[in-house]
Amino acid sequence: MAVVGMTIRQLPGFAFRSPGDYASEMDKLHARYDRAFGTAVVDLMEKLQVFHIFSSTWFTAGLLLLITSIVVCTLDRTPRLWRQCADIRVFQPPPFFDPKLPDRAALTGVDVDAARAVLRRHRFSVREVEAGAERFVYGDRNRWTKLATLLTHLGLILFLIAAGVTWKLGDEQGLVIAEGESTTVQSIGTPGLLLARNLGFDAPGFDTGRPSDFTTDLEIFRDGQEIARKTIRVNDPLSVDGYTFHQNGFGPAPDIVIRDGSGAVLWSGPVPLTDSNNGSPYDTMAVPGRDVGLAMLLLRAGDGTGVLRLLPYRYAGSSADGTAGFQPLLPALDLTGGGSATNPNIDFSIELRSFADYTLVIAKKDPGQGIVWLAFASLISGILITFYLPRRRVWLRFGPDRDVAIVGRSDRYVDFNREFGSLLDDLVATRRA
Repeated sequence: MAVVGMTIRQLPGFAFRSPGDYASEMDKLHARYDRAFGTAVVDLMEKLQVFHIFSSTWFTAGLLLLITSIVVCTLDRTPRLWRQCADIRVFQPPPFFDPKLPDRAALTGVDVDAARAVLRRHRFSVREVEAGAERFVYGDRNRWTKLATLLTHLGLILFLIAAGVTWKLGDEQGLVIAEGESTTVQSIGTPGLLLARNLGFDAPGFDTGRPSDFTTDLEIFRDGQEIARKTIRVNDPLSVDGYTFHQNGFGPAPDIVIRDGSGAVLWSGPVPLTDSNNGSPYDTMAVPGRDVGLAMLLLRAGDGTGVLRLLPYRYAGSSADGTAGFQPLLPALDLTGGGSATNPNIDFSIELRSFADYTLVIAKKDPGQGIVWLAFASLISGILITFYLPRRRVWLRFGPDRDVAIVGRSDRYVDFNREFGSLLDDLVATRRA
């Protein structure tokens, strides 16, 4: 399901803020996939929550099933792991020391005290027991290492829990804010509503094609009171009230004024051009109080100056295939800075005051972030302990004539032949003449 979510374009988080946003984003997905799959299949994919797979019922059920399976597996293994670490048999029967088996050795002339000292020098904890005329010495190193797999499993569980917490309680919004403008971070009506204001965007060197920085002077308000202000950069966000505000992008936002025939203002302010048409910034807007929209395309004249091309249009009903139809109200209007124009098919005029910029800020609230770091620490700790501190064990059986039978054991990931050989060399060096 994650592969599906990474392959099929997903609805952005802001699409679920209002029915209008959702319908607009679904129209974009239909335009993208209808030709390949057909409208009926895309409608079915929408019903099956394919376009928001990571918050879908299916994905949630899959996460719960995966968490359950890991927990059950861990609970099933824990008693056996505990017995392997806690239960120690110092005494072993004679067949255990058969020298024909692997990792066995036999020496003579080794003193018990000297052998004990060698084991401790090799960082083994030592236990001893007597059985008749024989003495058994047992060395254990990294005894509790096998329990580290519980840390690894805990890390996996915490990762999945963090995903659920972030999905249920987290929030991520793309905020398009023109210079001097403000926008809400959460939905209207949210207690403690945050508002972000763009006091100024700057990209020094952008005109030359070699920008040295991208910055936004960002101000955050809660319930009308300023609570934070910072000039944010790509790798230097602003964190406040559980949200982190990242500089993510920018673009042009022509500052226009729309007036009716009497001179009354219908619209005044920058209009961010967040879309693209043949490589040129493009977007549309509805004219307040009119059944007319404006398609806006930013072009560059031969002398390098900016030209805003505006095409008024009117909604003309739906076509046979259900797509919306639009009637262009020609001619198109080309405006440069300070210019204004109208045409006979509309009852308002449009003035281009200047070319401003908008900034794209990603506002992200991730309550699962702390759990992710804990999961990372748990997972990496478990893996490091398992691979770099595997368990080693050694049994020595001393006979009455100071003959010694030796057995070595280790977990995987150990060059035990080398370590066992080094231990035997040190034991040989302690033998008396």
